[in-house]
Amino acid sequence: MNTKVIRLILAGVALYAVFVFMVIAFYPDKPENMDWKDREEYNRVQITKLKLGSTREEVLALLGSPDITEAKRQGSTAIQVMFFRTQHVRADGLTTQDECTPLLFENDKLIAWGEGAYSSYQKS
Repeated sequence: MNTKVIRLILAGVALYAVFVFMVIAFYPDKPENMDWKDREEYNRVQITKLKLGSTREEVLALLGSPDITEAKRQGSTAIQVMFFRTQHVRADGLTTQDECTPLLFENDKLIAWGEGAYSSYQKS
């Protein structure tokens, strides 16, 4: 092989490597585009980063859209529970509440998450 062909091949491999690096480094991995296994792991990790008092919009920006949601109004207080899938229970193709971690919002502020959050929502 002559040196010109070898240089073209090396240049092509180098350009491909740069392209792959750019995609990995700069293309955001959105929760909506993940398969269910990756989404569960992603949700578990992101939920550990939450802080009480975070806004609903901040949580949605971090976790994407919820798998299940419920809401009600008590007087002037809006209460919403969002369920994000965090553990696999059954291979039935459906996401159920027992496969999710609930996040409780009061007037668009995060006030609790976990099973206790949903229990308090049901009692109020």
